[in-house]
Amino acid sequence: MSEHVVSKKTYYLIFGALMVLTAVTVWVANLDLGRWNAIVALSIAVLKATLVVLYFMHVRYSSKLTWVFVCAGIIWLFILFAFTLSDYLTRGWVPIAAE
Repeated sequence: MSEHVVSKKTYYLIFGALMVLTAVTVWVANLDLGRWNAIVALSIAVLKATLVVLYFMHVRYSSKLTWVFVCAGIIWLFILFAFTLSDYLTRGWVPIAAE
């Protein structure tokens, strides 16, 4: 199996992007965006996690079988979130937030 060689420049660029995104996360945490704070912070976190998986875990240059397992893991994560939220949101003691 041949391995794809990634240049140091690519690693430094991804590291720099991760550092910038971390700074943006801290900056957004200090802003008052109301209920959008969590959504923006989680979006940045997902972007950072995607960069780590694609480049530092070498999934970007991996075989299709690796992509199948990565996608299966993400789908499984969404299923677990759906089950957890469906349980939590249907409890009687949880106040429904007013729009």
